[in-house]
Amino acid sequence: MQLKIITPEESLFEGEIDLIQVPGKKGTFEVLHNHAPIISTLTKGKVKVRPTSGEEKFFDIPGGVIQVKNNDIIVLTEMSI
Repeated sequence: MQLKIITPEESLFEGEIDLIQVPGKKGTFEVLHNHAPIISTLTKGKVKVRPTSGEEKFFDIPGGVIQVKNNDIIVLTEMSI
């Protein structure tokens, strides 16, 4: 899966991943390979990213939006907190 985490000021992450876990309005959820298309709002919390190669990364966000379609994931957020 290809992930981009973007703020108005910069790109926080871009690359191939196996998993992303995000703080949804109704609770934390994960996106894995071949997840159904979705657009969801995010709340303040921690985003966990498991890159295909390398160690897990964590990003604190104040909220935002996630879009998943055809194994392409975009997370739009304000500056990380």
